Amino acid sequence: MTAVLAAPALEAPLVDRDHFGVYVHVPFCSSRCHYCDFVTYTGMEGLRRPYAAALLAEADLAVAALGPAPPTVTSVFVGGGTPTLLPTGDLARVLDRLRALLPHAPGAEVTVEANPETVDRAVADGLAAAGVTRVSMGAQSFDDRVLAALGRTHGAARVGEALAVLRAAGVPAVNLDLIYGCPGEDDASWAATLAAAVALGPEHLSAYALGIEPATRFGRLVAAGRMTAPDDDLLADRYEAACTALAAAGYAHYEVSNWARGLGHASRHNLTYWRRGRYLGLGAGAHEFDGATRSWNVAGVPAYLQAVRAARRPTAGRERLDAAEARFEALALRLRTADGLDPAEARVLGVDPAGAPAAELRDAGLLASGPRLRLTERGMFLHGEVVARLAPD
Repeated sequence: MTAVLAAPALEAPLVDRDHFGVYVHVPFCSSRCHYCDFVTYTGMEGLRRPYAAALLAEADLAVAALGPAPPTVTSVFVGGGTPTLLPTGDLARVLDRLRALLPHAPGAEVTVEANPETVDRAVADGLAAAGVTRVSMGAQSFDDRVLAALGRTHGAARVGEALAVLRAAGVPAVNLDLIYGCPGEDDASWAATLAAAVALGPEHLSAYALGIEPATRFGRLVAAGRMTAPDDDLLADRYEAACTALAAAGYAHYEVSNWARGLGHASRHNLTYWRRGRYLGLGAGAHEFDGATRSWNVAGVPAYLQAVRAARRPTAGRERLDAAEARFEALALRLRTADGLDPAEARVLGVDPAGAPAAELRDAGLLASGPRLRLTERGMFLHGEVVARLAPD
């Protein structure tokens, strides 16, 4: 199913002014998964409430810097870590502060990430009362052996239980994250995981290939020769299986790793990133983008708290892409989505949609036919190669 999204207000190099998001990072986890290299910390129970208070203060500082006419928020995403380790009352206060500080579009998307073992009826009710419109749960697999190998602390059955209480509480939409290419996974296991996920009927599904990052337990095991990284051909087979199963279940494949039951359930916050929209970043390790400059916060919780208590943004660094870098980034991000680039947009990025590289990629089955630059599903799996071949020298 081809998903063509509404044309936004764009400017070179394709910054989408119709999207403005707020990302809030909550770095706390009960345990660290074997593949995770995000800014996360186990323990720190005594810092969780002070951290939630610091998010309120940083929101004040960040919004004050936007000036008297801040943009309208189209999405808020509270990620982690495990945000649902914070009391839902603290999460609600953060969301309420953002609503008080910034204009929100009607029906703005508000997503909170959760691990299934943290979601009970009280948490679900608290999220619904806080105005959360979408919960993104890390299911990862529906094979208990695979979950154990990943270092997950929930069992497969817990995902359905958590989803049921979210539904009962009135949370409008749920995403399930899946990972393929995991230790202990075989063809039958992955097929069963896809079938179990579809049977739960989430509005959105994400499926990511297992990545081996050096600073993770898996990275250390691979470096020591005690574990083998997933094979590219195996990952391609798993990806094809996901594309086939999810299409048969009626999910629109609107981005390389994401499927939605109708475009109304596409992740608006992630579309902000893919379309180079602007976003604020609050919390330890959070990133933000103002349309030209990207900046990021200090990663450590104590350093973050110290900066905010001193009434200053906890910025650790900034970068401003030059014109060529911005065009390459826009090409890579926009080609992740099913609508891709129209001919005029492609030319803004220095790419001839009728040129030899594009023609060769169409002949190879990696770009769809027609004037737009759009990846086929095979092209989506080989996204990096396609971008490298299209990008101007």
